Amino acid sequence: MLEISHLIKRYGHDEPVLKGLDLRVEDNSVVAIVGASGAGKSTMLRCINRLVEPTSGSINLNGMELVALRGGALRRARRKIGMVFQGFNLIDRLTVMENVLAGRLGYVSLYQAISRRFPQADIERAFTLMERVGIAQYGNKRADELSGGERQRVGVVRALMQEPELLLADEPTASLDPRTSEQIMMLLQSLASELSLPVLINIHNVAQAKTYTERIVGLRHGKMIFDGAPDDFNKDALDAIYGGIEAPDDAIAESPAAAQGVGHDAT
Repeated sequence: MLEISHLIKRYGHDEPVLKGLDLRVEDNSVVAIVGASGAGKSTMLRCINRLVEPTSGSINLNGMELVALRGGALRRARRKIGMVFQGFNLIDRLTVMENVLAGRLGYVSLYQAISRRFPQADIERAFTLMERVGIAQYGNKRADELSGGERQRVGVVRALMQEPELLLADEPTASLDPRTSEQIMMLLQSLASELSLPVLINIHNVAQAKTYTERIVGLRHGKMIFDGAPDDFNKDALDAIYGGIEAPDDAIAESPAAAQGVGHDAT
């Protein structure tokens, strides 16, 4: 379980980007974080895994206070927080398998990492997860030979190789075409259930948030102004979050996949 209490992030003497956020996320729940650009969505995710240093507040993951950690303790804690990036963050010249095994770098020695000699158990787990998400056939291909959707699946498997207790996804579909983005959202939804894994997804596509997550958290100017079920996310909630800013197209409509009856357990 993830518990965030009075999280504040300020850069220099400027107004805080995050203004006292409180959030509790149970196991195997999929939570969408929505809001206009600059609302603090990405900053919140990066505070959780300490890519950004919180100014104050508490971030507790399964009884471990993340804000207080330093050095080796922080590195060990980060192993338990998987991250899926908008830009994939793959090493293009390496194979899919090598990129996937990078998720185990926090668990092996420096020699094993440099020589790429990973334990057989790690290699077997990589094959199992790659097969699960439909990329096992690409194991020996270079990452730069894959499509955007395939590259994002590599990123998902790499994160899962960490055996995370929490999965963060920062705009995981923003670089993908509409159909592929639906597939990635369905994949994240099904993996959360299968692995009893809490998933936080920073997403601009509100229609997909309503379709593929069970809870929506809305941020505006660093404050949480909505926290509820997708069915409760109506036009009033949308206006409160986006204000005078133009909201995403079809923001409160069904996603195309849901409208066509595509099952949520698809991959």
